[in-house]
Amino acid sequence: MSDQKNGAVGPALGLHRDGALAVVIADNPGRMNAFTAAMWAAIPGAIAEAEADPEVRVIILRGAGEKAFSAGADISEFEGARTGDKAKAYDALNHAAFAAIMHAQKPVIAMIHGHCLGGGLGIAACCDLRIADEAAQFAIPAAKLGLGYNPRWVGPLLALASASRVKELLFTGRRFNAAEALAMGLVDRVVPAAELERTVKALAAEIAANAPLSVKAAKAAIDELTRRPASPDLARLDAVIEACFASEDYAEGRRAFLEKRKPQFKGR
Repeated sequence: MSDQKNGAVGPALGLHRDGALAVVIADNPGRMNAFTAAMWAAIPGAIAEAEADPEVRVIILRGAGEKAFSAGADISEFEGARTGDKAKAYDALNHAAFAAIMHAQKPVIAMIHGHCLGGGLGIAACCDLRIADEAAQFAIPAAKLGLGYNPRWVGPLLALASASRVKELLFTGRRFNAAEALAMGLVDRVVPAAELERTVKALAAEIAANAPLSVKAAKAAIDELTRRPASPDLARLDAVIEACFASEDYAEGRRAFLEKRKPQFKGR
């Protein structure tokens, strides 16, 4: 993984390392960081690269600049890429991108500056945590475009907000401000714009300082029990917990506690 933002010209998905953090950046500022088909296609690879890097503890998703997390899919491509049979191929790109984020084993935080619309809100909903600035706006305008919002993308929204609030979001297509989004459950915290990056990185650093296997186990349990409450794979979850007890990090945590020092976890 490069320690610097990718130097691509035009709309691109950037990825860079910031210590124990991997930052994935939607970089299309001329269109409020809207996702082109190529950017959607790049998400699974970016997440996989961050997952494979043993030094990365937390993944942050954000938009370039401070005006938009993402305005969603780039509507300028719809005429050629989202009509007729091509619409299914475009949806498949969305499915793969959302799934990659939602099923990441490492914690994923959405850092939401400004506009978070359509597919941008879909991406944020797939993250583990969402921190927004006070100027953030949220909407899914599918009904204003004549689009049918794919049911596979409704699930992550329903994990955050009540059915009636998700209906309001999809029925009206209107924009909700940050305070409304917080009350609905779409975001976890709202902070002044000047404090957003510091707040997100402080949260990510707090998570990164903990034992990675313990964080992984907590994420796996919460995700499994919320997504499949009637038939969770408890055997898989038990194995993840057993891996924690058998780990070097557990031994390090015990020693550090007895020695009254900060533990140095290695993720193994």
